[in-house]
Amino acid sequence: MNSEKILELGFYTLPAIIVGLVAYYLFSSYFREQQNNRKWIIQKENQKLSLPIRLQAYERLTLFLERINPTRLIVRVAPVSDDKFDYENLLINLIEQEFEHNLTQQIYINDESWNIILTAKNTTIQIIRKTCMSDKISTSYKLREVILSDLLENQAPSVIALNYLKNEVNEFL
Repeated sequence: MNSEKILELGFYTLPAIIVGLVAYYLFSSYFREQQNNRKWIIQKENQKLSLPIRLQAYERLTLFLERINPTRLIVRVAPVSDDKFDYENLLINLIEQEFEHNLTQQIYINDESWNIILTAKNTTIQIIRKTCMSDKISTSYKLREVILSDLLENQAPSVIALNYLKNEVNEFL
């Protein structure tokens, strides 16, 4: 009789345990889904708030890349003397000032984009320095002429970086 009671008790408790486990599983998955849904909603709200700021950062960096484009920079900034080294320093200082003015924008873009912008800046400075070191160039006006003629054959580093930024903005819009 004792074993019959235990068996009967087992028949009653086993379905209750199974129902309890199923209920636990369903409730835990439901709450997990609700939590994920809340995270997604919060993320969407944050994107709505951060998108204008990110776009503004890309706009400022686009302007930076346009301003350090050697073709535009040389046309915009005339030499103050015939000394090619003075003109080289003037151009490089302007590039550095533009860069420092936009330094904080790196917060709003990814690391790869920032590295491409740094590379464009450094390559532009390197182009100016290499050209200035040439013995064929004696004046600042000749320096301008050589840099411009070199850029007719090769694409400016800022143009490459600008194309990358445009593609990146198109991906998240």
